[in-house]
Amino acid sequence: MFPIRDHNPSNRTPFVTWALIALNVVIFLSYFPQRASSDALLLAFYADWALVPAEVLAGLDTHTVLTSMFLHGGWMHLVGNMLFLWIFGDNMEDLLGHLGFLAFYLVSGLGAAAGQILADTGSTVPMVGASGAIAGVMGGYLLFFPRARIDVLVIIFFLIKIFTIPAWLMLGLWFGLQLVNGLSMDVAGGGVAYWAHAGGFLAGALLVLPIWLRRGGPAYWSEWHGRPPHDEVSYVVERRRSSPIPRVHRVTTSETGGHVARGDLSRIPRSGNSRRGGGSPWRGGRD
Repeated sequence: MFPIRDHNPSNRTPFVTWALIALNVVIFLSYFPQRASSDALLLAFYADWALVPAEVLAGLDTHTVLTSMFLHGGWMHLVGNMLFLWIFGDNMEDLLGHLGFLAFYLVSGLGAAAGQILADTGSTVPMVGASGAIAGVMGGYLLFFPRARIDVLVIIFFLIKIFTIPAWLMLGLWFGLQLVNGLSMDVAGGGVAYWAHAGGFLAGALLVLPIWLRRGGPAYWSEWHGRPPHDEVSYVVERRRSSPIPRVHRVTTSETGGHVARGDLSRIPRSGNSRRGGGSPWRGGRD
């Protein structure tokens, strides 16, 4: 199960999200195709630019805390990370602004690096990937939009199906898997950096917590019932006789059309002073 899109449009052009995706792709193409055929060449490259916890703690190659965020171990690693950034990044950039989102992304990546280093301070296994920074984006997204709708693709043998589920379920399951896998695996043996994912996720949620509290905290959820504070969109599949490939239309869910402007902060109630009725932001409410 993995997400393919959300129903949460942004009101701001996500220039930084696009730039981060482009930068990750360009950097990957600059080294991986030439070195993929030789493990020795790839490991030599990672020795200079990937994060090695034991070396960083010894004060060596500290630049790798940053450079490792823009490296990937293979095509699927890159594509998966960029898909997650594409889905969740635009909304956090809309919330934080361009420069604010860039700082948030990088600091989340640092939190991810700290999580992996603390998990095994003596590790000499190189760590690469934008997963930790993107996990921070997901943690912030969960705090602000727990009931935003996410379309996930489920493949079971020959059955391929798209389901729409709330963000809290998809992101909560993802975070839970990072904890379970992190506790069950041998960190020293390498593999997926689950503690970097968990560290980045927590860092992202903590970084935007003050903004969430300024917007009312629990009352912000009550005001919008955990949904984005603007119209969502739906995706309509059109079957065509001329082609076996269906066409997908993106349409607004608003009866009046267009997007409702995000309300200013002064109109959003403070914690404990919701102007709307009950209804859990996690289970239901206004649909």
